[in-house]
Amino acid sequence: MSERNSFLDTVVDRTLGNLRSLRTAWRDIAAQARGAISGAPRPELSRDDAERLRKQLRDCLDDRGGVVRSRARAADLGRTYLALNGTGRERFLKLLAAEFDIDHQAVAGLGERLVRANENAERRKIERELRVALEPPRIKLLTHFNALPEGVKFLVDMRAELISLAAHDALLAGLERDLKGLLASWFDVGFLALTRITWDAPAALLEKLIVYEAVHEIRSWTDLKNRLEADRRCFAYFHPRMPEEPLIFVEVALVGGMSDNVQSLLDEAAPVGDPAEADTAIFYSISNCQRGLAGISLGDFLIKRVVDSLAAELPHLKTYATLSPVPGFRAWLDQRILEEGEGLLTAAERKAMQQLLPAELATQGLGELLSRPRWHAEEPVAQVLKAPLLRLAARYLMTEKTPRGRALDPVAHFHLTNGARMERLNWLADLSAKGLQQSAGMMINYLYRQAEIEGNHEAYTGEGQVAASAAMARLIKS
Repeated sequence: MSERNSFLDTVVDRTLGNLRSLRTAWRDIAAQARGAISGAPRPELSRDDAERLRKQLRDCLDDRGGVVRSRARAADLGRTYLALNGTGRERFLKLLAAEFDIDHQAVAGLGERLVRANENAERRKIERELRVALEPPRIKLLTHFNALPEGVKFLVDMRAELISLAAHDALLAGLERDLKGLLASWFDVGFLALTRITWDAPAALLEKLIVYEAVHEIRSWTDLKNRLEADRRCFAYFHPRMPEEPLIFVEVALVGGMSDNVQSLLDEAAPVGDPAEADTAIFYSISNCQRGLAGISLGDFLIKRVVDSLAAELPHLKTYATLSPVPGFRAWLDQRILEEGEGLLTAAERKAMQQLLPAELATQGLGELLSRPRWHAEEPVAQVLKAPLLRLAARYLMTEKTPRGRALDPVAHFHLTNGARMERLNWLADLSAKGLQQSAGMMINYLYRQAEIEGNHEAYTGEGQVAASAAMARLIKS
């Protein structure tokens, strides 16, 4: 068994152990609730269990007995949810969504009264009533979990499940939006703590880094240790109600000059550098850890805070840049090949490609060469593809936008939002299977200049302007 598989088995065992501990802790808290469900519901939440759940939800909204009793009822409700299987949890959430939404008739009636109101005092009174009526009871119910041990994490995980279920269910979509709004207010960046993670961190936290790494897979403990050596830094955001769970983390290499190849950067055999001799900080991996926080901005100014921290620790650093993937490029390019065909290429590029292909495939050019499993290792093919792929990647990054006018590439959008500028495209910078599949092996350096970060951020978020170097601009025109 590989080290990574053994590690994953350990994590699963520990996760199950934590879940059992959470259920036990909530059982002890729930014992204070007189209305607690007697016996566990059936995993699929049968009709009889649903009736009992309906009463349990209503009891949870009842303020009788004070804060302690409300907390106990919430713990009992959480235990019920955790005892269900996938079908039962979906039924639980649908009941919560359907029967604990706003009272639409009451809201309509208040709206009519507001339109008819003549006196300012009466109008203000109705507006106050309307504000109360527009908040679904389920919001109050979900808020009760905030006071429970790991209650916030429970809600984050609940939303992770809701995201999938709500994609094709309007009723659940409303509940998902309510929960997202609640979590967004709790996870405002002002509430988050930026913490450096070292090799001396608890093993449970180090294991989570391996599991949550989403850009460049951490293959072993040796690989992880290499990423936490003296010439590396790792920073993560934490929330006070989830102190053992990283929300988002960034990995940094302290090097000489701007890196252009990720395999070299992650080489475990390379000697450990001296941070005092480094002039550049390369941000090479940023991973969101909690699916339940998708769509809630945790990364805004994350890089700026890390830059400020590094500048204070290592004032001799001159350059702060990323070595980032271009994850949407190949999918975009494949679609463009289907729609534009040879129109993507210059006459010289078409001629060069046709010389490498049999006559019957000559008109397929770009798509045919890229379909070869090891095109990058065939030097004549790689040389012919280099210029058009660099030009098209620059076009994709700098000009292709979403309907809202934002960069189509998600990584580009993240860094532009954080105030970076597009600095340099790097040819064959990631030859991993993932890098070739998503980015045709290319990576880009985003440059963070402290004096320009806020201006770039404002220009992009306000007007959609993409900050880019002259070299990037020349690639589009080439």
